[in-house]
Amino acid sequence: MTLLHLSFFSAFTLSSLGLAFHRTHLISALLCLESIILSIYIALSIWPIQTQTSSPSILPILILTFSACEAGTGLALLVAST
Repeated sequence: MTLLHLSFFSAFTLSSLGLAFHRTHLISALLCLESIILSIYIALSIWPIQTQTSSPSILPILILTFSACEAGTGLALLVAST
């Protein structure tokens, strides 16, 4: 396992553990969800480079779009709850 894989795996794992154990505040849960999505985005962006594929993938852009929608929905819920 390379250092790059280890860093993505540890970022995803720590974010998942943060979401599992610190669900008392909505802001901390939203930050953990954002870090999970961003680690997935970075891993999917680097994947074609490591496999040396020449075709571009639309999946990282789709993940980034869903991340923006999730952030907007989370902030709307935060405003509605306060």
